[in-house]
Amino acid sequence: MKNSLSIIGIVLIVLGGLGLVLESVSWNEEKTIVDIGEFEASATVQESRTIPPLLAGGVLVAGLVLTATGVARSS
Repeated sequence: MKNSLSIIGIVLIVLGGLGLVLESVSWNEEKTIVDIGEFEASATVQESRTIPPLLAGGVLVAGLVLTATGVARSS
């Protein structure tokens, strides 16, 4: 259990750091516009989501706390 706190903390630190660096995530999604019998027309639409810096910072701090707690309990 003690090592799992540290591992979860490190994962949260990495995710929080990525959230602060990237600021947004975007991807392409193919959507069907017209579907009539055998005829199908589709378009590629770019979607994106913004990562709030406050959320990313909170995840980073939570990771630091979990890692410190795991290290303190193991020693």
